[in-house]
Amino acid sequence: MTAAPNELKPVLVFDSGIGGLTVLREARVLMPERGFIYIADDAGFPYGGWEEQALKERVIGLFAKLLAEHDPEVCIIACNTAFTLVGADLRAAFPQMTFVGTVPAIKPAAERTRSGLVSVLATPGTVKRAYTRDLIQSFAQQCHVRLVGSENLARMAEAYIRGDTVSDEAVLSEIDQCFVEKDGSKTDIVVLACTHYPFMANVFRRLAPWPVDWLDPAEAIARRARSLVPQVADAVHPDNFDFAVFTSGNPDFATRRLMQGFGLKA
Repeated sequence: MTAAPNELKPVLVFDSGIGGLTVLREARVLMPERGFIYIADDAGFPYGGWEEQALKERVIGLFAKLLAEHDPEVCIIACNTAFTLVGADLRAAFPQMTFVGTVPAIKPAAERTRSGLVSVLATPGTVKRAYTRDLIQSFAQQCHVRLVGSENLARMAEAYIRGDTVSDEAVLSEIDQCFVEKDGSKTDIVVLACTHYPFMANVFRRLAPWPVDWLDPAEAIARRARSLVPQVADAVHPDNFDFAVFTSGNPDFATRRLMQGFGLKA
């Protein structure tokens, strides 16, 4: 569905699953005049275990279709795993499109930490990226940064937000490596380097052995997108957008209900 003549183009938000809703929620607050299209590549979820070349080809192939079909104003890649791998390739393949990426919030964590002990909670794919290591080298050399790659937490977050029960023991086993004590100091910031994870932030806070700042990048991503999207005076929110597309073509009832809660037709 493309924009009608004289109608504002939509903002496209892309993620491997439903984690990007954390970013969409913030973006809508800042861009109320825009319609949104949420793309969930649930047929490819989770991205963490994909071979890099296969995932690159998949994401670029999806965007060739998405851009032709929806003609968005801007695309927000609300997925650390995807953007740290394929962000540069997307910009090279589609130079006419503006892409807003999601990368681990290592720079702001390094600026805020008092103890100098920072952990990055991510998927295995994000942890092993050279992009992530380069961020540490560029912005956090003065810090002790622990990279924690969780195999299961994105799936847990998907289940949790759909209303399923997730055991405290299972969650704690995924996050316990984030907490470091060294020379009398303790980790004071954990970067949530997967957009799924903020949905479980209250669970993390309850289970943490001591208080830390759980750094959610969603607002910063939304602010960046807002800065790149033209503001139009007296714009009226369009009626024909605000829907979600699932690459599986078959979201379950709990997912459709969740989308409705975010104001999206599935």
